[in-house]
Amino acid sequence: MLRAVIIDDAEAARRTLAGDLAAFCSDILLIGEASGVGSGVPLIGALHPDIVFLDIELDDGSGFDLLEQVGRHDFHVIFTTASDAYGIRAIKFGALDYLLKPIDPDDLVLAVKKVKERRDVASAGSGIGVTLESNRAPRERPRRIALGTADRVHVVNVDDIIRCESERNYTRFHLTERRRILVTRTLKEFNDLLDGYGFLRTHHSHLVNLDHVTEYVRADGGYIVMDDGSQVPVATRKRDALLRELER
Repeated sequence: MLRAVIIDDAEAARRTLAGDLAAFCSDILLIGEASGVGSGVPLIGALHPDIVFLDIELDDGSGFDLLEQVGRHDFHVIFTTASDAYGIRAIKFGALDYLLKPIDPDDLVLAVKKVKERRDVASAGSGIGVTLESNRAPRERPRRIALGTADRVHVVNVDDIIRCESERNYTRFHLTERRRILVTRTLKEFNDLLDGYGFLRTHHSHLVNLDHVTEYVRADGGYIVMDDGSQVPVATRKRDALLRELER
């Protein structure tokens, strides 16, 4: 039996999720509820749950604020939210799953199944646990990010991202195997998120994965060629930084 708590500022949402857990996840024991960061942090400290169903937008802060206050932990986080705008941060904070409200019972069952599978692996000696990004060793960065589009959240490997291209308030991701995803967030946000992963902003409209660069052409103002054949301009002020990175 896995022990769970729900942290959500909406009483109706807590009641609905509690009912769904009772109806569809009989091996989950709900041991507590809280409405925000202030009440959720001590609840977790006192009850030591296996799973925390955590709303992102709370009256006195966010689910991310709560996790930062809790610090290192061994429980699994399943975020619940009415907006898919937080998928990227949820992955960075080690969320095992990310459920959009109203929560589909089938999605809930799958999320709980993931927890049980992860715990089975951990008990076999793998030592897998959920930790905050800020508490991880520098080389233990998560290798996947979530990309929210109009109708879904795509989880992709960072290594599969060839380049990102700004399209006003949107960002188009160019991935391996000619895949493309248009994300409803700005390039600057991804530039910040992918800092330290080997990406370089070569132009105000372009962010490239240096592992996918095949050559730098000095002619025609300077541009780089990616391994998918695309050509990306290099701003004058970015040339020295690019050459330094390529030399490394």
